[in-house]
Amino acid sequence: VQLQASGGGLVQAGGSLRLSCAMSGRAVTEYATGWFRQAPGKEREFVAEISASGLSINYAESVEGRFTISRDSAKNTVNLQMNNLASEDTAVYYCAADFPRLIPVPRYWGQGTKVTVSS
Repeated sequence: VQLQASGGGLVQAGGSLRLSCAMSGRAVTEYATGWFRQAPGKEREFVAEISASGLSINYAESVEGRFTISRDSAKNTVNLQMNNLASEDTAVYYCAADFPRLIPVPRYWGQGTKVTVSS
């Protein structure tokens, strides 16, 4: 399984970004997939997860209501729509995959895409 994240960049506070993670080697529908992030000087933390079936979605409390995870089976991607971004969302975002859950530590990781939110 290989994961390739994209879509990071610089955005002003209150703005939006959409991250995308392309999976190769297997289908996204075979794994739980999602996102973690690591802010400067902090530990990597869970952000969002969608189950292999697509029926279960979980978010970290800090992003609930602002971020939306989705999956495109045709493109074999998992996406993260991030709205109302704040400076505390600044981090390197990593996509991940495992089965049946991402927690505690997923087996497969993408390379990370940097998100910087300016206040």
